[in-house]
Amino acid sequence: MLRFVVRRLLQLIPTLFGLSVLLFAWIRLLPGGPEVALLPENATEEQRQALRQSMGLDDPILVQYGRFLGDIAQGDLGVSTQTNRPVLDEFLTKFPATAELAITAMIIAVAVGIPLGYFAARRRGGLLDMAAVTGSLVGICTPVFFLAFVLKVVFSEQLGIFPSLSRQTPGIDATSITGFHVLDGVLTGEWDAAWDAIMHLVLPGIALASIPLAVITRMTRASVLEVLDEDYVRTANAKGLHHSTVRGRHVLRNAMLPVVTAVGYLAGALLAGAVLTESVFNFGGIGQFLYQATQERDYPVLLGFILLIATVYVLINMLVDISYGLLDPRVRVR
Repeated sequence: MLRFVVRRLLQLIPTLFGLSVLLFAWIRLLPGGPEVALLPENATEEQRQALRQSMGLDDPILVQYGRFLGDIAQGDLGVSTQTNRPVLDEFLTKFPATAELAITAMIIAVAVGIPLGYFAARRRGGLLDMAAVTGSLVGICTPVFFLAFVLKVVFSEQLGIFPSLSRQTPGIDATSITGFHVLDGVLTGEWDAAWDAIMHLVLPGIALASIPLAVITRMTRASVLEVLDEDYVRTANAKGLHHSTVRGRHVLRNAMLPVVTAVGYLAGALLAGAVLTESVFNFGGIGQFLYQATQERDYPVLLGFILLIATVYVLINMLVDISYGLLDPRVRVR
């Protein structure tokens, strides 16, 4: 198993290197440049040229890329032109909000999607199966931002059940330890703050979970249907094994292999897909800040945040590969 993990870790190096090349080239091809964001509109050409020289933008492209890799190795991702703070500090400040939202969405998607897909497959052609298939199609086709607006209007503005903005109600004096409001409330015993943070997570969590929930439901259903037709399941039933043993050892364990892979990919995609959801609910995470950086042409933030998000995505995929190897030992020898 250790060799399998080491092999997966070594595969991250060329992936991240290729990603850095693509991002560096993409940023250089964007219209405008740092001088557009840092200098006023009436800046002279001399001022623009002086700024480019001070930032090393007139150096050969390979020199710029080498300096870029050196800065990354030292943890220096530049300074935001919006806030004048290091990009890494901004990411570490905003990341807990997005991670908390993504974790909430994935818990909802997994907790509902896997049982729903399993029981829909067990009752193939029944009312539950038809409802699950139809609901999953609606979930995949419904834009996240539209669902977010509907949830906000109905359950916050009209019914007043859930809060609609930010991560916590103003006036709640919560102690911050990790940046995860729910976890901080639990660690400090501030249960009112933890509950308030949970209430703020419900609507954006449901909106963000809609597509992963639909995908997990459909994949679980299809995978269980495929496994139910396997010879070893029929043999287990013919031997008279208990239903719980057949479901747990033979059906669910084998059916979960593709589902685990899908969950890993969806979890990484949630980090990038939180932009619109965070904007609707003013959640204050990396998605909303990245959107603002796009509007302001804050290129250091764009470059740094995308690189860090992609790194997290790659690490999540690596964990998925490891979990896949734990579920199916045959994968370790590939």
